[in-house]
This record gives sequence, C-alpha cells and structure tokens, in this order.
Amino acid sequence: MKIAVVGTGYVGLVSGACFAEMGVDVTCVDINNEKIEALKQGVIPIYEPGLKSIVQRNHEAERLHFTTDLPSILNGMEIVFIAVGTPSDEHGDADLSQVMQVAETIADHVNRPLLIVTKSTVPVGTSYRVRDLIRRRLDERGMHQLTFDVASNPEFLKEGAAVNDFMSPDRVVVGVESEQAKELMTKLYRPFLLNNFRVIFMDILSSEMTKYASNAMLATRISFMNDIANLCERVGADVNMVRRGMGSDSRIGRSFLYPGCGYGGSCFPKDIRALISVAEGVGYEMKLLKAVEAVNNQQKNILFEKLSNHFGGKLQGLTIALWGLSFKPETDDVRDAPSLTLIRSLLDAGVTVRAYDPAAIEEARRVLGDAVYYANDIYDAALDADALIVPTEWKVFRLPNWEVLKKVMRSRVVIDGRNIYNGTELASLGFAYQGIGQL
Repeated sequence: MKIAVVGTGYVGLVSGACFAEMGVDVTCVDINNEKIEALKQGVIPIYEPGLKSIVQRNHEAERLHFTTDLPSILNGMEIVFIAVGTPSDEHGDADLSQVMQVAETIADHVNRPLLIVTKSTVPVGTSYRVRDLIRRRLDERGMHQLTFDVASNPEFLKEGAAVNDFMSPDRVVVGVESEQAKELMTKLYRPFLLNNFRVIFMDILSSEMTKYASNAMLATRISFMNDIANLCERVGADVNMVRRGMGSDSRIGRSFLYPGCGYGGSCFPKDIRALISVAEGVGYEMKLLKAVEAVNNQQKNILFEKLSNHFGGKLQGLTIALWGLSFKPETDDVRDAPSLTLIRSLLDAGVTVRAYDPAAIEEARRVLGDAVYYANDIYDAALDADALIVPTEWKVFRLPNWEVLKKVMRSRVVIDGRNIYNGTELASLGFAYQGIGQL
C-alpha cells in the first residue's frame, strides 16, 4: 500500500513514520527543502521521544521517503493525507490556507482515483471544502469522469508521547462518505487492529467536530481545576486532596485534574479559539469555552503574581531561576507556553531571568532572543537566584539536590507551578515554598 503524507510537523512526520513502521510505503512531502534534506540525513526537526529511530529505520528500509515534489509522486498513491498546519489567524479562526493549497495541487495534477484524507485539525466542513475545490478544478480540466473520495481522520496525539499514542491509541476516528473510502481506511489501519484498539467510523462532519470537542473537554477540565485551586488557596483547602477525592469518582476520573499555571501548546489554545469562532459563524455563543479561555489566560499570570506578592511588588533588580520553557515535558514546543507569559512579565518588571530546559532552549531563543540567560543545567540556572520558579514538570526537576541549591541561590524561595514538590519537606530545609491551590 502506498500513501503520501503532506506536512512534516508533529502530525505528519509522526503519522508517516508510524505507518511506515507497520509496513506501509510512505512518502512524506513538505515545501521546506531544507527540512526534507535534513530528514533524508536522519535529522529530526522536532523533539519527540522515539521518533528519530523510527524515521531512520524506515528510511533506510526504503519504506519512508521524503520529497518536496507532490505532483511527481501523486499518481502513484492510493491515499494522500493532508497534515499541514492550521494556525489561528488574527480573528481566532483556523487558517486553512495551507490545507487549500495542498488541495489545489492535488486538483491540478491528479489523473487517477484517489482518497484525500484531512488529518490537520480543521473546522467542521473543511473536508467538503476540499472536495468541492478539487471537483471544480477537475471539471475545469475537463476530467468530469475522474472519481475521488475525501475523508477525515483527526489526530489525537499528545506531544511528548506521540509515537506511543499513534501505535497504541485509545481509538482512531475516521469520517467517510463512501463505502470505498471506508474499505481503504480499514485496509490501512488493519495492522494496528492487532493491538485491540477501536476504529470508529462516522460521517465526516461528526469526525471533524469530535477532534475539537475532545480538546475542548480536556482544556475545560484543566481550567476548572485551576479555578478550584485558586479558590482552595482562599478558603484554606488543599487542592491535592480535593483532586484525589474528585478523581476517585468513576464518573469523573483522574485524568486532566492537575492544577497548574495554565495550558499551552499547539492544540488547546488554537482549537478553543477556532471552536468559539466556528460557533460565532453560525450564530451561537460558546459561553463555557470563552470562560475556559479566560481562566487559562488568567492562570498564566499566577506565578508572576505569587512572586510579586512574596517580594511586596519590589522585583526590580532581582534574579529569577526558571526551570522549564516548553509548554509541557518531553517536547521542545513553546507555543503559547505559560513560561513565555511569565518571562515577559519578569523582564517588564526589570528582573534578570536565568532559564533551563532539557529540550526547548533553542525554540525559546527563537522567540525571546537573548533577553534571558540560557543555563547549562538546573544549578547553573539557580546561581545567585532570588527565587526559583518551575513552570514545567520535567522529570529531571523532580529530585534536585536541595543542599546544593541552598548554597548557589541567594534567597531560598521556590514557586512551584506544577505541584511537584512537598512544601513541608522544603520548609524543613529552609525554603519558602508556594504551590498551586495549597497554603
């Protein structure tokens, strides 16, 4: 079976590599020639555990190929996945320009039956827009008899665990409008069925909505717990105890009930904005999701507020150590990361920032430039620091040598944005500790 995956970001590269791992002949396509040439040499443009070995192994086995020339390989494919970016535009809508450019290329060069699958996160109805554009272009080319199908196959990959999620997912959602498309997608995913996960077939519009609805629910749980955590601090409750009590209810469960300093990344922020915009386009107001977004934006300021309160608002001239730049562990993605909001506030207040992250320093440097000092390790970051702030819960941060930190830090203050430390233990070591939702 031969397929093409257009776009070599998180979704496209992981999907293509994992399909190849299962024996499919895959060609990954991208307009960025530098990225494609690097991939041919085994250089991975993103930090994703386990991905590099899969890409290299399957490229060497000639099951995984890379090109910038979609027209040259298009008519040798059974399926073409569209997995390009759909960032938010200035109005919060998903920018579909890259999706439609791929559709135009397909329409101008296809000459045999093909299944076109939208894997990018797109608003409801996008697959039909792709279908209509291709049909119109084919008719203009005089190819009225050429048949093709469209389908929707949204991804549910977690950055930092994308390979495992693809190989052993909770479920695969596929939207189709023809039996032929269903049969072809069943054939493609058949090797994965040995892992006993479900392929859920539905109509295309419902599959597109499922992606947005899933991310919206997860973001809602995060903002809800952050709201509860802030209230816990004011009434004297411990959010960690509250979370355990809530999570033991089988109707609620434990997932995504961890309070913190807000969510970020490439999915939740833009998908929430896009779903709000989709609703507005049909005359409906998503009041709950607007509140979810508002709570998250507010929560991204919580660490700066705690720091400012501790020092009585006198932050000018302080040095702050920052552990964690990526929006979550096991990724180098800093898009909409709470750390960036914090750093900008610190810099505006005249603070010197010393930051360390195991993977995201170069990505952060692209955004922040040299406005902060990028440390070599956690102790270098803490050198002469008046406070340590932890926005990201990387495993390497969990068991630091507190005796070393006592020696290198100027002031023993720890503000824990992910509740990974024990406040009582740190107090016994002489540290002033603040978490989220705790006294």
